[in-house]
Amino acid sequence: MSPRSGSNLLLFIVLCLFVTAYCKFPTLDHIKPKASNKVQGRAVVELLKRLLGTRSTEFIVSVNKSLSNDSLDVCELRSTKNNKIVATGSSGVAVASGIYNYMKYFCNCHVSWSGNQMDLPRPLPKLTGVLRINTQHRFRYYQNVCTVSYSSVWWDWPRWEREIDWMALNGINLPLAFTGQEALWQEVYRALGLNQSEIEEFFSGPAFLAWNRMGNMFKFGGPLPQSWHINQLYLQFKILERMRSFGMIPVLPAFSGNIPKGILRLYPEANVTRLGPWAHFNCSFSCSYILDPQDPLFLQIGSLYLSQVVKQFGTDHIYNTDTFNEMTPPSSDLAYLSAVSRSVFASMTAVDPQAIWLMQGWLFFSDAVFWKPARIQALLHGVPLGRMIVLDLFAETEPIFSYTESFYGQPFIWCMLQNFGGNSGFFGTVESINSGPFKALHFPNSTLVGIGMTPEGIEQNPVMYELMSELAWRKEPVNLSNWVSLYAVRRYGSSQNNLTAAWRLLLSSVYNCTVPHYKNHNHSPLVRRPSFRMNTDLWYDPADLYKAWKMMIEAAPSLMSKETFRYDLVDVTRQVLQVLTTSFYKDISDAFHSQKLPELLTAGGVLVYDLLPELNRLLSSDPNFLLGTWLERARSLAIDDKEADLYDMNARNQLTLWGPNGEIIDYANKEWGGLMEDYYAQRWGLFVHTLVECLDSGQPFKQDMFNHAVFQVEKGFIYNRRKYPTKPHGDTYEIAYRIFLKYYPQALKRL
Repeated sequence: MSPRSGSNLLLFIVLCLFVTAYCKFPTLDHIKPKASNKVQGRAVVELLKRLLGTRSTEFIVSVNKSLSNDSLDVCELRSTKNNKIVATGSSGVAVASGIYNYMKYFCNCHVSWSGNQMDLPRPLPKLTGVLRINTQHRFRYYQNVCTVSYSSVWWDWPRWEREIDWMALNGINLPLAFTGQEALWQEVYRALGLNQSEIEEFFSGPAFLAWNRMGNMFKFGGPLPQSWHINQLYLQFKILERMRSFGMIPVLPAFSGNIPKGILRLYPEANVTRLGPWAHFNCSFSCSYILDPQDPLFLQIGSLYLSQVVKQFGTDHIYNTDTFNEMTPPSSDLAYLSAVSRSVFASMTAVDPQAIWLMQGWLFFSDAVFWKPARIQALLHGVPLGRMIVLDLFAETEPIFSYTESFYGQPFIWCMLQNFGGNSGFFGTVESINSGPFKALHFPNSTLVGIGMTPEGIEQNPVMYELMSELAWRKEPVNLSNWVSLYAVRRYGSSQNNLTAAWRLLLSSVYNCTVPHYKNHNHSPLVRRPSFRMNTDLWYDPADLYKAWKMMIEAAPSLMSKETFRYDLVDVTRQVLQVLTTSFYKDISDAFHSQKLPELLTAGGVLVYDLLPELNRLLSSDPNFLLGTWLERARSLAIDDKEADLYDMNARNQLTLWGPNGEIIDYANKEWGGLMEDYYAQRWGLFVHTLVECLDSGQPFKQDMFNHAVFQVEKGFIYNRRKYPTKPHGDTYEIAYRIFLKYYPQALKRL
């Protein structure tokens, strides 16, 4: 062989490797934005107007799909002689995220759920040469099937518009778009012959639709009014139009086999399994009916529904449905499991031959006892390789790809779950998310096609989402200490040393949970029904939190005009009081068990009559921590008082009892002004009062009797009809500083 032919062979091998790496899944080649370059460019221009007002004209935007030759987004920015920035990208999302990268790192600007810090320098800082920002990840996915219930259930269009802008700025190009699907299901059920009462018996109320869709529950919180269907359908049309205008690929719903009981009347011979109870619900609201995917009726209903979806919503060919979510399959036979996924996929391809099935991988973690590797492989291989994308939903803590040989060849997305139930409370796994996506990328025979954010609820811990979305555009892990220092500067528009020091402390402690298998449900006694079996563990040293709190209090006077700083001052003070509540709870418990009434009265009195009221005042001083906003948004969607009361009950119940009798009590707890006063503080007051009475009378404390009494308090909150403020009240700094003077010395003493 001549040297020349040898070098040609080497070149050929390198080329093959390159093609394999970038064309691993030709089955996904058709998944691309349908909007023209012009439409996508206009969408970014309009976003910049909303964000920057008149200064938006200082950015010259263009979209050119051919800038990327491998489906991986890229943006190039350069300065003009007259101090403008020219941004050209392969999609609207690429341009928006490229401009946001420039605004973050050259202008110290910041956009978040809890406020923006947009002090743009004048003139805009100059770029030397071309700033090129690109990604290794074909898809940047966003949302969890639960997010629609825990966070966006009551949103109107202006709030959705803000969220889609945030998605574009943060590079999201594969968002879940589940709004309005019940309106289409209603049409399908009517076409099949169900009557209206059978349909109404099936749909749950708005705050519980996520679990109705997954086949976990039905009816509770319903019936869904017709005005709900109309409103949600209208919203979905606007949501889809806006998402697509940026070049995003919305993920639409498909059929999983979950059916109303009324189907049995129409098709008595259908192969239907009635599941057992879900969570702690009884069969009045759970024990769903699941149609066997191999029954011909499955294909009929699934294709009828998907054809409605495609007709009404259009399609970008990616559909989500989840079989066996938190439900064990009726058979462990491998052939059965493959047949199930084959049938589900067939109901998609019958309508859309180019369909791709996006599946949450949560079931493999939540029912790990059942889902052994061979069964996982059987389920995944029922679908042709490359025609399914699996979300490794909780990969920062429980990665599935690593023990399934990269999902046995199916493409997957590495996701950060981060939050359960939309709970308040600091939490993060920064070291894990900083390294995890890169480990997945370099895993042997990796089938990684993207990274994602899959929180059950949003509007908390903005630092985690900013870091995670940025990692999609990084070639390697960031230096966390440097990264968070710059984050602090741009979040507040201030380079005060104590702010960057505070954030370095927070990131290395409360935001760096390294406890194996830890699930971030806020377990703090503050937001849980009082008992003597409460979880008091912390994954961090509270001394770091207290130091950061002191630094933020010291920096506060000059920064109170910044909404981002006000939010963080409330949030860090809230976290401190959450930790101190645990401390007082331990004092209460010790005093009771030692039968020391004076100590019990002191600890209980401070908690119930000072700490919790102060926390309520603090939360009530910031618009982001108000129960009234959540309730007002719910009621505003109603067209009459009856609907308003139904939505109000849904909104309150989800936060508290989560079911008629506390079936999933406090799962979706929130630390909000109003809720603190009328729900959490009332429970603690009753607990302390009960313990005092027990010591006084010499009677033992009986948890079941207390649970019965406290349930009346909890239920009373849901139906108290009180109207809560929707506007903040009080001076945040004054309240936070008063709390600091009172409780900082206490906090240090308790270390």
